[in-house]
Amino acid sequence: MDLDPLFLRNGLITFILLLGSVILHEWAHAMAAHLLGDDTPRAEGRVTLNPGAHIDLIGTIILPLVFIFGFGATGLVYGYGKPVFTNVANFRHRWRDDILVNLAGPAMNLLIAFAAVLLGCAVVVANPRFGDLVAETVLMNVGLAVFNLIPIPPLDGGAILRRMVGMSDETYHVYCRWGCLLIFAVLWIPATRSAISFAIVLTLSPFEAIAHAIRPLAAELIFNR
Repeated sequence: MDLDPLFLRNGLITFILLLGSVILHEWAHAMAAHLLGDDTPRAEGRVTLNPGAHIDLIGTIILPLVFIFGFGATGLVYGYGKPVFTNVANFRHRWRDDILVNLAGPAMNLLIAFAAVLLGCAVVVANPRFGDLVAETVLMNVGLAVFNLIPIPPLDGGAILRRMVGMSDETYHVYCRWGCLLIFAVLWIPATRSAISFAIVLTLSPFEAIAHAIRPLAAELIFNR
């Protein structure tokens, strides 16, 4: 492991950004379910921004730290929080509301990226050193949104696919048990990795366009390093 102080500082910043992004992602799931009539997340203490309610030891702490400090990864570091459980029987429109709840997490990550661009454009012209931080925040959250929408259970995209094709609960839970292996298998295929990278670049385009529309110089500092 590289013990260079700059490497450690940058790694810690990346970890904190990921931690906040994952917590807000899971909170969005819980809040959406609550607003749509399911009290399960509130009963389980998930309708809160308290980090402890959403942190998973493996997915939120160990895995990201291994990627960051073991492999020196930044920007597209992946992590996950505790899953938010819901009871679709409490929804007024089960099919629609379950899809909305699963979309809420990726939507929150895109909202974070949007906020980062707006705030970034307000500060990076005066303080260019914040450009890297803004760029990492945007890339990380766009990456989390795209990755979570991959249609493989138990990712959000897999849960949405479940409703779209009418998958039975039994079949869905079987796929969930093998989900991690399925995800690694898919990511092992170069064509799939290229497709995901293309989706991330495509999703980044509107944020770059917004930055150029607001402050062209800020866009150059954020996106063209």
